[in-house]
Amino acid sequence: MFGIGKSGLHQELANSAASDEQSSCDSKRVILTLYEALSARRVSTVHSLVAPDLEWWFHGPPAHQFLVRLLTGREHQVDFDFVPQSVAAFGPTVLVEGCDPGRQISWVHAWTVADGIVTQVREYFNTSLTVTRFASPGIAGPSTRAGSIRCPSIWESSCSERVGKSVPGLVLAI
Repeated sequence: MFGIGKSGLHQELANSAASDEQSSCDSKRVILTLYEALSARRVSTVHSLVAPDLEWWFHGPPAHQFLVRLLTGREHQVDFDFVPQSVAAFGPTVLVEGCDPGRQISWVHAWTVADGIVTQVREYFNTSLTVTRFASPGIAGPSTRAGSIRCPSIWESSCSERVGKSVPGLVLAI
């Protein structure tokens, strides 16, 4: 018999899970360091953690583009502090959620970290966000047929009750 034996397969899966867990921890550590630097307005630290060609995607009112002003150093006196209320990591993807002190503005950041550097951020303001992970075709789940694509929900934002009643919902697939 060729290939990996049953015990070898279990070991390979365990190693893969441990590697994913380590990747998640490393990515989360980078993002938490980034938020500390943003809060302290340490521009040099921010620049050391963010790729010069950062891919930035924004969904929300243009007046709420606080993060890009902080990341670029374009403005040092931005009147908005990003204080994470929840942080979840899935390998290189880190999801961070928060809101302003008056709980009028909610936000979600979806960061991508590669080799200890932030390469992408997707920013959402006053939006409910559900994150799903695409599974390979042919993997059937409880509510899918063989051959279909499965999109299980792995994370959902929790908007403040005080944020507008018609908060749009978006789905981010990773």
